[in-house]
Amino acid sequence: MRWLLLIAALVWSTAALAQDDPDPRLMRAADEVTLAYVITGDDDVDATSQAGLRGLSQVLTQRTTVEPGEPVGIDPDRDDLALLTFLYWPVTDSQPSPSPQAYVRLNHFLRSGGMILFDTRDGDIAGMGGPDGSAALQRLAAPLDIPPLAPVPGDHVLTRTFYLLKDFPGRYQGREIWAEAPPAGAEAAAGVPFRNLNDGVSPVLIGGNAWAEAWALDDNGLPMFSVGSGFDGERQREMANRFGVNLVMYVLTGNYKSDQVHVPALLERLRDEEVSQ
Repeated sequence: MRWLLLIAALVWSTAALAQDDPDPRLMRAADEVTLAYVITGDDDVDATSQAGLRGLSQVLTQRTTVEPGEPVGIDPDRDDLALLTFLYWPVTDSQPSPSPQAYVRLNHFLRSGGMILFDTRDGDIAGMGGPDGSAALQRLAAPLDIPPLAPVPGDHVLTRTFYLLKDFPGRYQGREIWAEAPPAGAEAAAGVPFRNLNDGVSPVLIGGNAWAEAWALDDNGLPMFSVGSGFDGERQREMANRFGVNLVMYVLTGNYKSDQVHVPALLERLRDEEVSQ
């Protein structure tokens, strides 16, 4: 009988340890700059998110010193977000809201330096702009501790973390994106960057330009979705890729570029990037 109890205890302990084993995908995120997306339950949208972040990862590897691993699909109800830095959240009308415990994890993620890009993917629909333009977005984001938001201005750090940008196109363009608003009385006019708890990085960005569709590549490395038409379309896709690079650099470096814009070498490189556009 004693042996049976010992064997049962060993089996139970092994099972308990197995349940506590960390997800290897998330462990990999500790060693790599892993781009993650929220699983919506819509197979087509989820596949596009994965292909989009894989395409963006390839661009980052080719153009920068950042070499992301394979993108990770995240279920906020189940997965630990502690080892992640960036979450792409495509908004669909049908996706269920996360559980209260999931929102606890999401809010901790935001307070700990993580950033969520909400993409309502409705940039082709007139009158849907702004953080309140989608009922699904309001439902999904309401339990999050999101600071006051404002349209990203032309001199925002996001416009110059790697490339000089004037717009943030995806498959669609011309729509504003929203980020944390500086507090009243911020000294932006004096050139002093606003610093929040995330080292100047807005914990949330909201837009509707369908970025994953512009970044998405198939298994042969070819674009999966059309963007615009002809040369102008490919130019827009290139600018979408540049936005993606700027976005990841913004998440990783915070206000570093804002602090260093006085360095002559950096200014020279930025001028070169502007000429190349």
